[in-house]
Amino acid sequence: MTSKPRKVYTREFKQEAVWLVEKEKYRVAEAAKSLGINRNMLDRWLKEYREQKERSFPGSGNESGGQDELSRLREENRRLRMEKEILKKAAAFFARESE
Repeated sequence: MTSKPRKVYTREFKQEAVWLVEKEKYRVAEAAKSLGINRNMLDRWLKEYREQKERSFPGSGNESGGQDELSRLREENRRLRMEKEILKKAAAFFARESE
């Protein structure tokens, strides 16, 4: 039996769902039904938001604060490698030109 793939919700979607309950004063069950999600899921999102405020829902899936830094460092590493390759090619170009 194959299992159904797990649905992944964006940070924006989660924030909008929480906003409906926190700011627009929708009942949790009503908001969950209108968004097509399970009430328990919305309860978890509300709990996370109330505990962590702006730090809640840090990224895709279950990324933590450490994952955010890891992603940033990987991107910086990629950029530095690309710059290094450009400098190597430029050095080779100028070495040939000066011969």
